[in-house]
Amino acid sequence: MCLINFQVGAHPNYKLIVAANRDEFYGRPTASAHFWKDEPKLLAGRDLKGMGTWLGVTKEGRFAALTNIRDPEEDMLDKKSRGEILRNYLTGEMRPELFLEDLKKEKDQYAGFNLLVGSPEKLFYFNNRKAQTETIKEGVHGLSNHYLNTPWPKVVKGKDMLKEYTTAHEKLEPEVLFEILANSEEAPDESLPQTGVGIDFERKLSPLFIQTPDYGTRASTVLLVDIKNNVTFIERTYNQGELVGDEKFTFKIK
Repeated sequence: MCLINFQVGAHPNYKLIVAANRDEFYGRPTASAHFWKDEPKLLAGRDLKGMGTWLGVTKEGRFAALTNIRDPEEDMLDKKSRGEILRNYLTGEMRPELFLEDLKKEKDQYAGFNLLVGSPEKLFYFNNRKAQTETIKEGVHGLSNHYLNTPWPKVVKGKDMLKEYTTAHEKLEPEVLFEILANSEEAPDESLPQTGVGIDFERKLSPLFIQTPDYGTRASTVLLVDIKNNVTFIERTYNQGELVGDEKFTFKIK
């Protein structure tokens, strides 16, 4: 997952609003969103290489999402799959604060990551570079491949578009959120971050929706949890930038 724009509270009808893009190499095997056979309460897509996920929610209302921290110089040898962090939280019963305290002990076993865990009522943020737990404040936030609310162009644009839409509408239409996620406009060079991948690739990675020959947006996810605990989860999948289809799920948190 490379972009998560989300809103916690601050809306009259929704506890949690998430609009997220998962960017990945096209060749990495993936299963689209479903209730897992081995964990039937868990709704998420699945990385079939590491057998974890990048974003998921359970029937009890546990929520988690993860992005990588971009660092091309990081040694990836002998690192665990970051997707197992989400699997462990979503399939467990530990309170998020305690889960993150335990995770601190193992933080160096994973390559750089940002993590959101909690519930629609209360979310926490953690990354394994600073190793500090932060309670997410009410309002609109953005997370890409640096830290929470780092003002990268895609984060700022996504937050602004999400805030503008949610402020003006009491009832949200998922299609509008997907339109935000599909924005493919590249940022001007002077606003690009410098993360060590070169200016050409920084430019290609700057839109909300990414498409390159080998890497790009594989899935867009819209998650809505209303004040009555009704969940709407829609995943839109892509193959090399071309729309494949949608998977939609609705249920009520128990």
